[in-house]
Amino acid sequence: MINRELVNPQSIVVVGGSNNVHKPGGRLVRNLLDGKYKGELYVVNKKETDVQGLKSYPSVNDIPETEMAILSIPGPACPDAVEVLAKEKGVKAFIVVSAGFGEETKEGAALEARMLQIINEAGASLIGPNCIGLMNMNFHGVFTLPIPEFHPEGVDFISSSGGTALFIIESALTKGLRFSSVWSVGNCTQNGVEDILEYMDKNFDPVMDSKIKMLYLEQIKNPDKLLFHASSLIRKGCKIAAIKAGSTDSGKRAASSHTGAIANADSAVEALFRKAGIVRCFSREELTTVASIFTLKEVKGKNCAIVTHAGGPAVMLADALSKGRLNVPDLNGPIAEELKGKLYPGAAVGNPIDIIGTGTPEHLATAIDYCENRFDNIDLMMVIFGSPGLVKLYDAYEVLHKKMEECKKPIFPVLPSIVTASPEVQSFVKKGHVNFSDEVTLGTALARVINTPKPASTDIQLYGVDVPEVRRIIDRLPESGYLNPSDTRELLKAANIPLVEEFSSDNKEEIINFAKSVGFPVVAKVVGPVHKSDIGGVALNIRSEEHLALEYDRMMKLPGVTGILVQPMLKGQELFLGAKYENRFGHVVVCGLGGIFVEVLKDVTSGLAPLSYEETYSMIHSLRGYPIIKGTRGQKGIDEQQYADIIVRLSTLLRFATEIKEMDINPLLATERGLFAVDARIRIEK
Repeated sequence: MINRELVNPQSIVVVGGSNNVHKPGGRLVRNLLDGKYKGELYVVNKKETDVQGLKSYPSVNDIPETEMAILSIPGPACPDAVEVLAKEKGVKAFIVVSAGFGEETKEGAALEARMLQIINEAGASLIGPNCIGLMNMNFHGVFTLPIPEFHPEGVDFISSSGGTALFIIESALTKGLRFSSVWSVGNCTQNGVEDILEYMDKNFDPVMDSKIKMLYLEQIKNPDKLLFHASSLIRKGCKIAAIKAGSTDSGKRAASSHTGAIANADSAVEALFRKAGIVRCFSREELTTVASIFTLKEVKGKNCAIVTHAGGPAVMLADALSKGRLNVPDLNGPIAEELKGKLYPGAAVGNPIDIIGTGTPEHLATAIDYCENRFDNIDLMMVIFGSPGLVKLYDAYEVLHKKMEECKKPIFPVLPSIVTASPEVQSFVKKGHVNFSDEVTLGTALARVINTPKPASTDIQLYGVDVPEVRRIIDRLPESGYLNPSDTRELLKAANIPLVEEFSSDNKEEIINFAKSVGFPVVAKVVGPVHKSDIGGVALNIRSEEHLALEYDRMMKLPGVTGILVQPMLKGQELFLGAKYENRFGHVVVCGLGGIFVEVLKDVTSGLAPLSYEETYSMIHSLRGYPIIKGTRGQKGIDEQQYADIIVRLSTLLRFATEIKEMDINPLLATERGLFAVDARIRIEK
């Protein structure tokens, strides 16, 4: 529970405050004073009568009624202090920075539980314990440095880790990123990251509240709550970037399918973020770079112009953008020649637009104007301008400042001379701008932003899946375990997933007759063992009755074999599709190219069932092997629409068949006649 007293307390007591600013209690008092806290501020310290100019009370029993208490005392003393504060002093908000609770010992966990019970019974809010605190535009209730600049249009930052939060703040400060609030949740005893997002969502004010959120998560206790409130905030106009650090043991379990081996807790996180519309980041620099991108005008296309006076950084930036599937279009023709005529000899305008080291602020302005008004195939600009020692950087950065204010297309400033030109860069940043000092980090982060889909639709559509038939099949199955081929085919047919013709039997004559009816060559596979290839239970390209009879005799002698399955030998691009149930998250659907791409390279992407088409296309486009799906080097691509259809139908099947815990369609073969499931296995738990 988060209340007004936690966010905007009119009075605060620091229990354990002191005159020593090198201790948490002393630094807490100093930060509150330096932050110009406007409410009543009290201190409890039994050894001091005056703490940093404030009256100090010997005990929590002696203070006036107070709205918030910040505790910086030994852990074992916290529950008793909380009891007095909650029951006798009217405290409705607690920040406990003290450690020594459930993160350390069973005894500490018991103390934590008692403290939580007291706070809950009092209808109060709790942040912590074992955290650095909370700071916003109203008060700086933390015992750490640095304290960032706070602004209504700054970033709301929620972190599972106090120490990591400080390092992320440091990274943000170098870019000029401002904050609206910083929350360190520590042990999340009452309020975790999901709870704070819920509060921000339910109380969102589109005029007053920040529209940028940064998250650092070490665990996701309630994926549904995170998904619901993150996607809700994004639909209201917010933008969210997040790091999920660490993984759980669920990713290390022995698995009996390809999907089970590939899909893990991290796949579930990727899928959750994709469904919510959260931009996933993997480092502090990436997180703060994405948040800085959020502060600029919205990007409405993928065509980038690079304006620079140094060729090398521009080339590296172009490479990073291309790797992220953004475009750096060639600029040529009469307009490009016209621009070139207005620059110094030696300048290049093909994109990157290189005004060369002797280029002036006027040349920079001209290049930006052409990108804004003359080049129709440009959606955004990236300006790299450091210190060549030949121009007045204040003048160049003033041009950049004005153009960023005037232009409708977003401009990304890359000012790398943060040491040589520190005063000039700081002057630029103080005007309310951010700075991306590293062009490759910017290019990578921008690709993540643009390639992250919007929150998925919450509507559940059947997409041709026969739900009553799915339930009839599942309900009549007597036991848990892997389904036999006929039940597997029935389920896939009910989901409207196209299947290759096949026939299974333990009768040699019936097998040969089926092969003759569909035509050679055919494929033969054993029925029974899960891992057919491992025991030599697959034979490809069988071209005659005699060959098939020999393979039948050989395979029927293999251990655990109950029959032989025969299919026509189809040719095409192998694709992979599978799903695995992850506790708390639900079904994680994974897709990718088949063969070596899934076996060795693990080139798969994931989404949470049920999937929308927008999510599904995002999954397909995020594959490293996507150029093969699209068609490359003269090779025809696959039917991407049909691939998406099959993925969406599979996810809908899973929505209504929660008993399915693991499944593979491997391969899903893309032929000239369309896509067909060639081999599939499904494991259920009833």
